[in-house]
Amino acid sequence: MQRKERGRPIFIRDLCAQRMAKNMYRLIALLIGYVLGSIQTAYFVGKIHGIDIREHGSKGAGMTNVTRTLGKRAGAFVFVVDLLKGVVAFVIASLLFGGEGTYADCGFGEYDLDEYGNCLCYMLGGSHSIMRNVLSGIYAGVGTILGHCFPVWLKFRGGKGVACTLGLILMIDWRVALFAYVLGIIAVAATRYISLASLIITFIVPVTMWFVGYNHEAVGIMAGVCILIWYLHRGNIQRLLDGTERKFLKKTEPPPAE
Repeated sequence: MQRKERGRPIFIRDLCAQRMAKNMYRLIALLIGYVLGSIQTAYFVGKIHGIDIREHGSKGAGMTNVTRTLGKRAGAFVFVVDLLKGVVAFVIASLLFGGEGTYADCGFGEYDLDEYGNCLCYMLGGSHSIMRNVLSGIYAGVGTILGHCFPVWLKFRGGKGVACTLGLILMIDWRVALFAYVLGIIAVAATRYISLASLIITFIVPVTMWFVGYNHEAVGIMAGVCILIWYLHRGNIQRLLDGTERKFLKKTEPPPAE
């Protein structure tokens, strides 16, 4: 007979505890990413120039508004640092948790992971592909996006998370990133609308991940990121529909120092 504690068998309690401990990496990865993401690059660059970037131009704390308000160099710096936040968070979580969680199963079922978090599977009639186990990194990347968009120390007034998302995409899968980046570059070249490119990229990523074989959790997380980015761009979407959205590199008057 199983000894019980508060009406629950000991082995069931231990099993629940083990499952909770195993899944804690998701929460820890999110928190790691949030802390990194909440380092608001655009805000600090604005302060170096004597302004609060959230009070100028489009009032966004991101690359596009910094470029329009403070110039190309400042905008490029913000973009690179914000992109690297997603990359660094992914790497840290992957190193800490050994790449817990998921991988692309290539449509052939589940495969064992080696000590480096890789799985080997056949694709397209026998060609080999090494797929990394990336779920812990995805959670950290999502935390970065949330921290960037909703930094607690700035009263949750941040950016729109696109550059962080681009960094996360790059780390998830180079094929997904390449396809999304190419579409985004084409959209910018054809229309000069950064917002349109951002919407296209974030929409195509979960679709492409599903196509190449990532599991439901990974695809669902990135679909959630897509919904968040689209929600944060709701004003841009309305302006695109109205034909009043501003094009990239259309300058504003330099703001006065505060």
